[in-house]
Amino acid sequence: MARLRREGVNRLLLVFTLLAGLIGPAFAVDPGEKLADPALEARARAIAAELRCLVCQNQSIDDSDAPLAKDLRLLLRERLRGGASDVEAKAYIVARYGDFVLLRPPLKPQTLLLWSAPIIALCAGGFALWRAFARRGTKAQAPAPLSEAEKAKLRALGLD
Repeated sequence: MARLRREGVNRLLLVFTLLAGLIGPAFAVDPGEKLADPALEARARAIAAELRCLVCQNQSIDDSDAPLAKDLRLLLRERLRGGASDVEAKAYIVARYGDFVLLRPPLKPQTLLLWSAPIIALCAGGFALWRAFARRGTKAQAPAPLSEAEKAKLRALGLD
């Protein structure tokens, strides 16, 4: 009975943890950051969704609540408020922080390793698995059958 109660508590904690993880990104953009013009704000959010948080590295600046992500969001909104197009605003941030700031960096010689890394990792993993199974599959050869002389010696010793 106590075990069932403990499992129920563990499940409840898991659900609350997952819900907290989903709610976190919703508060990334502070109300004070938002632009008054809804169309301009929508453009800023769309661009921010394409830019990587340099601190978190696996989130966009729109989802991250890191101080650097906030600074990038403010910089982006400042550029848009100043009349820059979406392409110009994004290009300005890329010029300052490099292609790494893009969640989907362009394919060019400098980013070729970045784009090919998943394929290289997949091939390396496949090769490692193949080697592991190949080694596992090679068994020691069965010994040669006993000759008649050896069989006779065994019989003589009574180990037949």
